[in-house]
Amino acid sequence: MEVHILVSASSSGAENYEAAVLAAGGIPHAAYCPADRTEYDGLLLCGGGDIDPCRFGQENWASSEIDPQRDASELALAASYLAAGKPVLGICRGLQILNVALGGTLLQDIGSTQVCFHTHAPGSSEDKVHAVHAEEGSLLERWYGPVFSVNSAHHQALDRIGEGLTVTARSESGLVEAVEHTALPLLALQYHPERMTGAHRRMDTVDGAPVFQWLIEQCRNRLEGR
Repeated sequence: MEVHILVSASSSGAENYEAAVLAAGGIPHAAYCPADRTEYDGLLLCGGGDIDPCRFGQENWASSEIDPQRDASELALAASYLAAGKPVLGICRGLQILNVALGGTLLQDIGSTQVCFHTHAPGSSEDKVHAVHAEEGSLLERWYGPVFSVNSAHHQALDRIGEGLTVTARSESGLVEAVEHTALPLLALQYHPERMTGAHRRMDTVDGAPVFQWLIEQCRNRLEGR
């Protein structure tokens, strides 16, 4: 059974996300600011620049690389796919979009004492690696155990948690690393599993493949009425 995933990406493309979806058995359809239609079986919201703080009721004091067109597109997509009950996976910015779409807010900057553990050093493009602690019974705990290492490349984080979301993993300093929804097939991560699997598999983190396998499995279950 074919599973078609809408991959909402930045204007620079989504090669790693597409490869991860393909490896998991899905068919990716990547686009920048795709139309608000729910004909695909699932939605993947990719990483990228910061969300305009006006979207969560704040003045801009630390947000950059804002793309208002992408904000509008992805907030509409998130609302539509969640309303349809279709599986949704959010990664980095995608986590933040889903939180804002459900009424949550963001920390516009995690501060100098934490950012050095969560994003690359000036002049480097290498992800940081750090440990996360997963909640018992969560998807991440099921796949990886209670403590494991992931990559990291962000300077913002979730603050007030959106309606229906449950925090299922945090960094050692307490930043939110993953959420699930209490009633809907939604998983969202602050880190980048597409850069931890396939050709990008690394030995200092867990394998990101189960994340994309989950998305495809959820779509298949829904198509088969399970």
